[in-house]
Amino acid sequence: MNAGNEPVGENGALLNNTQDRITLTVKSFATFREIMDPQIRMDFLKGATIRTLLTELTGRYEGLGELMFAAPGTLRDFVNILKNGRNVHFLAGLDTPLDDGDVIALFPPVAGG
Repeated sequence: MNAGNEPVGENGALLNNTQDRITLTVKSFATFREIMDPQIRMDFLKGATIRTLLTELTGRYEGLGELMFAAPGTLRDFVNILKNGRNVHFLAGLDTPLDDGDVIALFPPVAGG
């Protein structure tokens, strides 16, 4: 019986906490580090995407959403998100699936001269 705090799949079955979950590492750089931790480990249900991750992060760290998004669902120009060293822009964008053990790097726009 579900006491209301166990994750439930689409078919209503209880999800196994280890087999149906993934753990990943998120690293932040430059101005993102001023708002969030430089490195954190996070757990998600399998099937999570970059969008899922960013929704969680922007809910957890006040001000991150304004730095990251130009409009809801639209990253600011020159915000780079890397999954295991590959820019998600060249994968499936915000819908890039996350896998167990992934390392996600968040880079804000950087200006210099």
